[in-house]
Amino acid sequence: MTEQTEQKEYNLLSTINLPADLRQLPLEQLPEVCRELRDFIIHELADNPGHFASSLGVVELTVALHYVFDTPNDRIVWDVGHQAYGHKILTGRRECFHTNRKLNGLKPFPSPEESEYDTCTCGHASNSISIALGMAVAAQQQENDRHVVAVIGDGSMTGGLAFEGLNNASSTPNDLLIILNDNDMSIDHSVGGIGQYLHQLTTSSAYNKLRDRTARRLLQWGILTDIGKGRLLRFNNAIKSLITNQHNMFEGLNIRYFGPEDGHDVIRLVETLKRIKDMKGPKMLHIHTIKGKGFEPAERDATIWHAPGKFDPDTGERIKTEHNETQPPRFQDVFGETLLELARQNPRIVGVTPAMPTGCSLNIVMKEMPDRCFDVGIAEGHAVTFSAGMAREGMQPFCNIYSSFTQRAYDNIIHDVAIGRLPVVFCLDRAGLVGEDGPTHHGAFDLAFLRPIPNLTIASPMNEHELRQMMYTAQLPDKGAFVIRYPRGRGVLTDWHCPLEELPVGKGQKLKDGNGDTVVLSLGPLGNTAAQAIAEVEQETGKQVAHYNMRYLNPIDEDILREVGQRYKRIVTVEDGTIKGGLGSAVLEFMAENGFHPEVVRLGLPDKFVEHGTPAELYHIVGIDKEGIKSHIS
Repeated sequence: MTEQTEQKEYNLLSTINLPADLRQLPLEQLPEVCRELRDFIIHELADNPGHFASSLGVVELTVALHYVFDTPNDRIVWDVGHQAYGHKILTGRRECFHTNRKLNGLKPFPSPEESEYDTCTCGHASNSISIALGMAVAAQQQENDRHVVAVIGDGSMTGGLAFEGLNNASSTPNDLLIILNDNDMSIDHSVGGIGQYLHQLTTSSAYNKLRDRTARRLLQWGILTDIGKGRLLRFNNAIKSLITNQHNMFEGLNIRYFGPEDGHDVIRLVETLKRIKDMKGPKMLHIHTIKGKGFEPAERDATIWHAPGKFDPDTGERIKTEHNETQPPRFQDVFGETLLELARQNPRIVGVTPAMPTGCSLNIVMKEMPDRCFDVGIAEGHAVTFSAGMAREGMQPFCNIYSSFTQRAYDNIIHDVAIGRLPVVFCLDRAGLVGEDGPTHHGAFDLAFLRPIPNLTIASPMNEHELRQMMYTAQLPDKGAFVIRYPRGRGVLTDWHCPLEELPVGKGQKLKDGNGDTVVLSLGPLGNTAAQAIAEVEQETGKQVAHYNMRYLNPIDEDILREVGQRYKRIVTVEDGTIKGGLGSAVLEFMAENGFHPEVVRLGLPDKFVEHGTPAELYHIVGIDKEGIKSHIS
């Protein structure tokens, strides 16, 4: 535990090492468990930052689920995983929770490799219904008396896969329970019709009064036990539809619907879950929660408190890292400022993001031009195809998606953009290793999976100037589909604002010549690390190492490759993507196809999933920090 929590007393929480211990407590003690659990999360994350507001919002639900269901035999699937800190704490990881997100510590999201209570890896969104439905069907096939619960929330219902899962759940025999955690939030506020629908899906006061009166009468008459509590709830839904003249979309899919319920009333949640858990057929419990519940600053601004960094748990004051004019800006902010500059000049430019306007800094443009920016919710595939539709009609979309989340839109990029040569600019934030969020969030594969696609320009800037110039180039006429990928965090230039000039597509840059046998070809911001490594090697050994900044992976600069193939015996490629399929593979292919036979050493991300840690720790582990590069060129 952190120093913050070691100084506190948790009379009940300290006795709960596993959910079986929780289930030994009387029902009336659960509110105190929730209070202690919430306090524990607040004080742990004050010193060891992580996903804060989401886990606070589901404290009561987490306690209720583990109290009612026989976990780990019963399965709970969390969607998204940043809701699951309370779950981790109640399932044997309280004492080591201070290692969460640290190198070799607890994983940032639920993982079956870490605990039998974690049913699946869930680092992103919208997959819980499909996974849980598969588990529920498997339980039936194997005649296993197991309950399966999908907890979907934080905007995940906007994802298309969630609706595919719902559709299948409505037609496949199963006893799945879906809990819809409706907090009107993803990271930024939820958008779209489904968010508005859930907000409006409330129970009338007339219905509430009639339901309670009916239940009391049935209890008095002794009929409730004969009807069964589950059938009573079905009867309640029928009364509700009659009184409100509404039939909700879930009932329309033959999924029994219960709610909305107060997601912060743990006793009521337990009672409701007990009533419905043994019902046959698919069912949904809709609960209302407040993201950041129990910590006033987080309740006021859940977006900032999604992952706030360190803070004072008593005052709510965030402990910010000092920033001054001597520090370079974040790449994402250069993107936002540059897009705003371009949009002022080019009326065809629009911005599109899947639920990450703050995370990608599209909010900079939104503030001035809200009618030209579109947050489509957690729906990456739709973001791409929506952009394609606008491009087809003459607009110039800049579609900003995190690199790892772009994987969810691969088919859309090929079929809806590349085949039609449509001028969509994909700005892929968080390329490379992102750090503490781990393998579900590392931008490891975009270079490799995008390079084979025809009609797709792929670029990666070495610095902020190149990012601006690539964005300018991408929106020029006849450039077609264009990918610009850049990392999380700060760049290298304090004077980042530069004239907007075209960078010829498919042309790299010779940074320095060499007099030895070795040449370094780099792509993207790692070129700066490579330049530092080269400078130290030259100072230490006296030999000169050539260095080229490739800038573009597709089309790659064949003039540079031909030159280095003729002049150098040893080529070292440096990239912050998987070495299988990226820059190093492209260089190997060119050399083999053109009769050159140099030794090619590929430096990049290894053929395995890289775990979590700080970016500096991870780049050192995989050998593409300064020391790792030096070892291959000295």
